[in-house]
Amino acid sequence: MTSPANDHLNIDIALQRDQFRLQMKFTALAGSVIALFGPSGCGKTTTANLIAGLLKPDGGRMTIGDRVLFDSATRVNVPAEQRHIGYVFQDARLFPHMSVARNLNYGLQRTRNQPFVEMDFVIKLLDLSTLLQRYPKQLSGGEQQRVAIGRALLSQPSLLILDEPLSSLDMARRNEVLPYLERLRDSLKLTMLYVSHQFDEVLRLATQVVLMNGGQCIAHGNPGELSLQPALRTLLSEEAIGAVVESKVLAVDNESGLAQLAIGDGVISVDADTLKPDQQVRVQLLARDLVLSLDTPSRLSIRNKLAGKVVQLSEDNNNTVLAHVDVGNVIVMARITRSAAKELQLA
Repeated sequence: MTSPANDHLNIDIALQRDQFRLQMKFTALAGSVIALFGPSGCGKTTTANLIAGLLKPDGGRMTIGDRVLFDSATRVNVPAEQRHIGYVFQDARLFPHMSVARNLNYGLQRTRNQPFVEMDFVIKLLDLSTLLQRYPKQLSGGEQQRVAIGRALLSQPSLLILDEPLSSLDMARRNEVLPYLERLRDSLKLTMLYVSHQFDEVLRLATQVVLMNGGQCIAHGNPGELSLQPALRTLLSEEAIGAVVESKVLAVDNESGLAQLAIGDGVISVDADTLKPDQQVRVQLLARDLVLSLDTPSRLSIRNKLAGKVVQLSEDNNNTVLAHVDVGNVIVMARITRSAAKELQLA
């Protein structure tokens, strides 16, 4: 297996539909998973369809590496079937009269790209070996989506678009498919565009995030950077606000069932679950769960303690503020009442 084309995705397009105007401009680094995140109706799927060639922009330019997909100035508009883009929809859209093996082979037969991913690799990556002779109606929703992902991969795309691929699944099936998407991200350096309005999915999968609202890109960056920005807080419930931190598993204690994670200059304990030593992990520390103390706390049931310095107090709502605390070149946020901030003389 070789690597896919190492191409950046560059988007600068506009579209007007009745009262809705889409104006999108962003760059996705080669091999990244860039998430389009925002509320329903903000233009995420429209943006994906424009990139795939299913819709035509009113103006602008789109490129993958040196290949121009669309350019209104030079009147270039490459047909969808010639863009070398794989697309996984909300519903799997498998051919019902074909077995899993034939659905997969369909993707392989229609490509003119230089192969970089082989059938055996896809079958192993997505655990499809026991499903090959079944038909779509014999599969669960999660299994159907795994087959749809495999078929899209076998078309040898230079870009893979996944448009809310888990939205039609219940929680159990979502949790079944998510690890496969993580394996896909880590195994292939393939640029992927992931559309979602579920922030937990974005946290697990994305390396870059485009925040969308009202047809516009309101912020763009990695999950850690965006987790601290007010732009993201306008799109999340209060309960979901918190700093996103890249960490490393220092050790796993099988007796206690806890793993030790490095957070800035400190260490916290979390449920070990499937974690392994030296594993890189992404952690969200919810602002609602953090408590501030001017003194080192003792004789508490709370086990995790991080020493830090308040670097910013930002607006939250009428009664609370968000305290940004540097715990060693890592910023975390705690939601506290305004009266507590005043009484503790935080600044």
